[in-house]
Formats: sequence, structure tokens, C-alpha cells
Amino acid sequence: MSARFEEIDWRATPMGEISLRRRRDPVSGEDVYEVKLGDEYLMSSLFTAGEVELARLGLAEPPDGPLDVAVGGLGLGYTARTALDDPRVRSLIVVDALAEVIDWHRRGLVPLGAGLASDPRCRLVRGVFFAMAAGSAAAGGPVPAGSTAGGAAGAAPRGLDPETPGRRFHAILLDVDHSPRHVLHPGHAALYRPAGLTALAELLHPGGVFALWSNDPPDEEFGSVLAEVFTETAAHVVDFDNPLQGGTAANTVYIARRHDG
Repeated sequence: MSARFEEIDWRATPMGEISLRRRRDPVSGEDVYEVKLGDEYLMSSLFTAGEVELARLGLAEPPDGPLDVAVGGLGLGYTARTALDDPRVRSLIVVDALAEVIDWHRRGLVPLGAGLASDPRCRLVRGVFFAMAAGSAAAGGPVPAGSTAGGAAGAAPRGLDPETPGRRFHAILLDVDHSPRHVLHPGHAALYRPAGLTALAELLHPGGVFALWSNDPPDEEFGSVLAEVFTETAAHVVDFDNPLQGGTAANTVYIARRHDG
């Protein structure tokens, strides 16, 4: 049985102090993994329904396969794991801005980490998803196995695969910000505007799908922006149990398909 509480790792990063914690749930007796950025909780293994549904809904629309998929935001790995569980997926790139988070997975410090890092279809890339999609700012390259260094950021070609600039994907799944209105960094906001979404859509194959996780209820204004760029859009509400507050809580998963032309 694990200790009641353990801080597994703590690092100072350009975005603030990030920590990985494990605690034992007094009700279930199971280990709960949590990530904090400063005083703010970013993610918890107690609440993974939204991350799982992001991949499930995002991959429900593309053709039978094989599929090339990109994920923005590694976190605890639930979106990536769900994508890899789909037998149509032949390749998966997961982009995360923090080398520290990638390092947790490579070192097996989080439950899904070893499986993701060892899957030959999966490549973990250190970079700023928003800058890579826009091709307008710095983005780090792939992090070597076992590396703990953030690495120097330099100018990067546009695209989510540093090895193949401009590469297109059948699905792009994004889970970084709390919502299009509540971003972790001001520089992220441009992606949720028409120009940013148009640039992102160009990284999709015709008929490809962009899926976005949000902690807020469906946002009509953002839905209208999506509809300016994509031909088919929808907002799915994902309900899940909330043992901390009692009752249920909800996330939103936006789905947007690129035109076939």
C-alpha cells in the first residue's frame, strides 16, 4: 500500500512550478495522481472521462483507417492511451510544452507512462502546440528518452511533426487550456479565432477532424467561430461522477470536420 500522500516530483518551469503528486483515496483505497501548476490543479486521475471521450469522439468521425493522429497536451496520458487503443491508429504524435511532463512518462512515474513511451506508434514531442500549429514562434524538438532538460527553443517549421514540416493528420485532439475563454497563457488565445483555426485546419487531411476538450459548458460564440472554418461542428457534453463535490460534473468536447475539398 502506498503512503497516504507523496510529492513524486517538483520542478520550476517557464510556466511556473509544476508538481506531480500521489495520494491514497480514503474511500476507494486507490492511488490518485494529480498535477498542479503553481496553486492550480491541472489534472487528476479521478477525472478522466473528458480526456477519454476527447479521443473516442474525435476518432469516431474519420475514415476506417489507417489513421495518423496528433494530440496537443500529454497530461496523465488518458487521451493518448485511448487513441492508441483504437486499432485504426498507425501513428500518434503527442505534443507537450513541458519536458518535465514527458519525462514523467518516460520514467514511468505515472501509471500510463511506460505503455505510451514504449509503444512504437507513439512519439512524445516537446514543443508549444499553438506555436507549432501557427508556425509563428519557437517550438522545441523531440525529447530524448530519459532527458529531463527543457532544452533551448528555436525557430521551428510549421506543423506538429518536427521531422516532417507541414505533415497532415486524420485527427488532431487538443486538451491544454481550461476552455477557449480560459487559457493557460495569453499566447494560446489566437488559436481559437478564425485565423488560428484556419491554420490548424490546414494540418488536417480532407475530411479530417479537430476535437477540443473544454471545462466550460458549450459556448455558442466559440461554436460560431468553429462553424466559420469547418463544415461540420458539434458540441458534446460529457457527464461524469464527481466524488469530491458529490453528484455529477460535466466537460464539453467540440468536434469539427474539415471540408472534403
